[in-house]
Amino acid sequence: MSDKKLKVAVIIASTREGRFAPTVANWFVSLIRARTDYEVDVIDLDDVRLPDRLTNEPPKAVSDVTPRLAEAEAFVVITPEYNHSFPASLKTLIDWHSEEWQAKPVAFVSYGGQGGGLRAVEHLRHVFTELHALTTRNGLSFHNAWDRFDDDGRPRDREGVEKAAGVMLDQLAWWGLAVREAQARRPYNP
Repeated sequence: MSDKKLKVAVIIASTREGRFAPTVANWFVSLIRARTDYEVDVIDLDDVRLPDRLTNEPPKAVSDVTPRLAEAEAFVVITPEYNHSFPASLKTLIDWHSEEWQAKPVAFVSYGGQGGGLRAVEHLRHVFTELHALTTRNGLSFHNAWDRFDDDGRPRDREGVEKAAGVMLDQLAWWGLAVREAQARRPYNP
């Protein structure tokens, strides 16, 4: 196995005004950056501002984010649930790209009301499968997320949540390294 860190892109999907995403993302990014097996690139779709009209020639906002997705060996998508699904901003990012997702693992951190974002994740599993990406079995879900974090932006059940996050990140690393080794022997060609 390689000692080289796995390059993971953490994608913050929400662009809604007054969004709760920074609370979840700041905590999660600090957790993953504390690990020694990951190199982290945070892609906040509120900053990227991709156009929702797909054109033949990608505009600068798209061409700026494309190499970041291409360089990533794995992804963590932090997503809320909007109307039983995931945000349009995330679908826009996904639809502007194709090869960048192929043969790479994707893990999910979701949040929302009673559903905790799980319906968004289930929709995303289908979408990423179509793009030849691999989704991890384990993820994180924050039900009634606004009540699950303290005033300092940390989960109230830190021990349980951090244990679950560790399991998810271990799975993501396993898949990411397995794909890296497989690609070195035989590049993926859908």
